[in-house]
Amino acid sequence: MFVKSVNSGAAMAKESKVGTRVRALRRRAGTSQAKLAEMLGVSASYLNLIEHNKRRLPAELLFKVAEALQVDLREFAVDESAQLHAELMDVMSDPLFDELQIRAVDLSDLVDTHPAFARAMALLHRRFQSMREVLSSHPDLLDPEASERVVSRLPSEEVNDLIERHRNYFGDVEAVVDELWARHRLSVSTLFDGLVRILREAGVRVEVTSSSPGDQVVRRFDPVRGILRISESLPARSQHFQMAHQIGLLTLDEVFGSLLDDAQLTTETSRGLCRMVLANYFAGAILMPYEAFLAAATELRYDLELLGHRFRTGFEQVAHRLTTLRREGSEGVPFHFLKVDMAGNISKRFGGSGITFARFSGGCPLWNVNAAFLVPGRIRRQVSQMPNGDQYFCVSRTVQKRHGGFHASENTYAIGVGCPLPYASQLVYTDGLDLQEAEVVPIGMSCRVCDRMGCTHRAFPSLQAPLELDENVRRVAFYASED
Repeated sequence: MFVKSVNSGAAMAKESKVGTRVRALRRRAGTSQAKLAEMLGVSASYLNLIEHNKRRLPAELLFKVAEALQVDLREFAVDESAQLHAELMDVMSDPLFDELQIRAVDLSDLVDTHPAFARAMALLHRRFQSMREVLSSHPDLLDPEASERVVSRLPSEEVNDLIERHRNYFGDVEAVVDELWARHRLSVSTLFDGLVRILREAGVRVEVTSSSPGDQVVRRFDPVRGILRISESLPARSQHFQMAHQIGLLTLDEVFGSLLDDAQLTTETSRGLCRMVLANYFAGAILMPYEAFLAAATELRYDLELLGHRFRTGFEQVAHRLTTLRREGSEGVPFHFLKVDMAGNISKRFGGSGITFARFSGGCPLWNVNAAFLVPGRIRRQVSQMPNGDQYFCVSRTVQKRHGGFHASENTYAIGVGCPLPYASQLVYTDGLDLQEAEVVPIGMSCRVCDRMGCTHRAFPSLQAPLELDENVRRVAFYASED
């Protein structure tokens, strides 16, 4: 019952901006407002109110608009426009554009009226950024022949974009997992033996090998001899994951191949990385099969630690899996995911909740995932609000990764997950917290694109307003200014 009301609220929020899309699509089609109103059988004044989001667009009229303008109904989705606007805001945070003084409203108009041109701008900057990063590290590539190798986007960005387009849900992969669990009668308690059987059927023998100080390899497959070696330094959950990963690489060529044909994967490196990422997705699904995991998540109210105990997986593995629960008709809470190291580097991200992450500039220091390092191993909670008014409930916690014995180094990361605030009451982490009275932390994508001019955490000037300098005044934050 709650999910239905949330979905309805989300739909109404999206509908409130549909008029803007109608206006943009009409202009793109070269049709006047009066002409479209005539085609729809409504008055021009009524259509004008719709286009300015002052009247709701009834469903039957929406179909007529799509037919009149000869566009797919998916063209009216505002999520893509919001994502594109956020990406362009991030692009404009590049100091390269400082003197142009481009305003947020200018970008909104560009996205609404010329979305293809806006996407072209974003694409050009991605490629420019990729080349700039490589050339800064390898100046020898400045010769024309060598520079041809760096004109493509970073493979990681291409793969991230593919994951976002699929909402981090791959139904064909999930179907294979469901079939394997049924055919081999897999269970959480005997998963190691079950995975060994599956690999044996594929002609592969599993060996758990001893480890020694300095070992860096935890999984090695010998395709000639058909031997998969797994390091004993891995905990059981990681051994299971590595075995399942190998099964995916060996048996899902057809499924992976259809995804790797995506035109947005422009290099062999991108396709190779995507194949490995898909194998990781498969492995996570093997450890936590969809319907059983969703049922447990609902029962345990998305308690990540209890879910880890039930499926014998780690905190990060559970957090990853929560973002994939997007099966039509059987969806979970929409989560975003973030993995950050102590230097603030974002190594993994997924905006499944609708939140937008910065690509080309540093993140916001007020996100609670950054503060997780202050209380290692403890859950931190936060109610936050983006500049556009969207509110989220987020939790974060540090995790430690250590392979080997006494001399092995330990890596500490912070994992953050969050969902739109209307879904928050479904999470155990809201217990004892009055969401109506909770402190709402104002956050943003990054300082360069944030319009909170008076933020005392501001590390860089905002592109939203010219830099104000007054040698007679010193504020708490050097780049903060009057709101």
